[in-house]
Amino acid sequence: MPIADIIIENARVITMDPARPHAEAVALRDGGILAVGSRAEVADIAAAATRRIDAGGASVLPGFIDSHIHLFAGGAQLSSLSLAGLTGFDAIATAIRKRATAESGSNLLIAEQAAYFMFGASEPMTRQLLDRILPDRPLALFASDHHTMWANTAALRAAGILHGLETPPGSEVVMGADGLATGELLEFEGFAPITALTPTGGREMLGLMGREPSTPPTAAERAVDRDILRRGLAHCASLGITGFHNMDGNLYQLELLGEIEQAGELIARGRVPFRLLPGQPLSDLQQAVEMRRRWNSDRLKADFVKIFMDGVVESKTAHVFDDYCGSPGMRGSSFFEPDEFDAVCIEADRLGFQITVHAIGDAAVNRTLNGYEAAQRANGRRDSRHRIEHIEMLAPSDLPRFAALGVLASMQPTHAPGGAYPVEPILSMVGRERMRTAYAWETIRKTGARLVFASDWPIASLDPLFGIKTAMTRVPPFDGAPDERQSLADSIAGFTTDGAFAEFAEGRKGQLKPGAMADLVILSGDIEAVPPEEIDALKVAATICDGQLTYERGTS
Repeated sequence: MPIADIIIENARVITMDPARPHAEAVALRDGGILAVGSRAEVADIAAAATRRIDAGGASVLPGFIDSHIHLFAGGAQLSSLSLAGLTGFDAIATAIRKRATAESGSNLLIAEQAAYFMFGASEPMTRQLLDRILPDRPLALFASDHHTMWANTAALRAAGILHGLETPPGSEVVMGADGLATGELLEFEGFAPITALTPTGGREMLGLMGREPSTPPTAAERAVDRDILRRGLAHCASLGITGFHNMDGNLYQLELLGEIEQAGELIARGRVPFRLLPGQPLSDLQQAVEMRRRWNSDRLKADFVKIFMDGVVESKTAHVFDDYCGSPGMRGSSFFEPDEFDAVCIEADRLGFQITVHAIGDAAVNRTLNGYEAAQRANGRRDSRHRIEHIEMLAPSDLPRFAALGVLASMQPTHAPGGAYPVEPILSMVGRERMRTAYAWETIRKTGARLVFASDWPIASLDPLFGIKTAMTRVPPFDGAPDERQSLADSIAGFTTDGAFAEFAEGRKGQLKPGAMADLVILSGDIEAVPPEEIDALKVAATICDGQLTYERGTS
């Protein structure tokens, strides 16, 4: 009789295995699942186990897989000032000035999670407004979606962009009638000069732009960056996450994660993409081939290509078919022309890569689907599992194309208005008709397409339990709108089995069954017994990745 390393017993095990959906105990050995069953069925193994964990009747699930995060940026921002939930000048100014006093000096102060209308619908966020809060010290506010930043005059001057900056299409330093920057900075290239002023020099943001550090980081800088990634990994483990799909990548970040893996400290399994930019020659995809060759372990892979097609609705940079409400002629734009994007998809697909594209506006989603269809015509159909990230707006005619093309809909429950965010600001920009197919989780699912859920951390909370709760409880944005709420089973699957499927790891991950990877999460209570509105009140009691405890509540 084999001896288990760990036995988890007295549990409500949700296996996500259709052959045996529930169990009472799980036995782990050598990084794999040895047995799943009733307490009686694993009694002999349990008697000799090295460690026994009594779950106290709480749920045990496959380890959560977050299929869309930004680990480096998230880790860097764990200690940043958050403005989440704050509105009105006085409350925001008080929070910023308090942090400025606590972190005295003349260096840049960055605040996170700034809402687009936090000062009021009629109060635009300008450098002059931010000067009233902090006049003499560089200050920048990151929008919650990280596609817009607002900076005061001192920050714009320190970054050398007060008088403007030439940026690629889609990014912008917005200029005022006085010939000076207004303080609004759109997309990554627009605010890169500001992030370069941070203690890391903005190295955590380079993967979003597919760039490497302009000068090789020193040994001390690399150590700082590894510590940031370790903090991000620890935060993942504390929330039950055993796997993540990073959505930004460069060689530098891969090297750091590889060093962490070699040190035995990569406590969650990660995927990192090759980031492809508009105008980049197709020959550069050979860099992705080399990355895939070098990083291909069970802990760290570089096996997909990530592309941005457009911006976001809030800044009206998402590409839409029809004008934004109240903004004649404004439709955003796609970063790739159709022929250029089709060629990218054809070549990346020919090289055997999964492609994943940020596409939020209905026109951007359409252009992405067209590219995937072009790849199928050119290369033949294969099990590519190409993805579209976000899909916040969708033309009704494109609904059936996800299932027809085998494209995964990768969506973030906590992004949707009516869940964690108010409905009215988005509704006022896109109107009721377009909102009918916005954030259309269940509508897409009913077409036979496969969904996968994620957080987009640090854009939103990393907590998968909050994501599950939001997927189950978001109400329709207005009377007569489709009800997109998810079942508990589908919500859990979005962070487990669907995440495993999205990385071609079904059967090995995302389920608790003999022979699968020993990636599990133990909760503080029974997720099937609590009301959906209270799911995020549950806590993670323990996280196990590859058969090793990576987090135990109360021990750190």
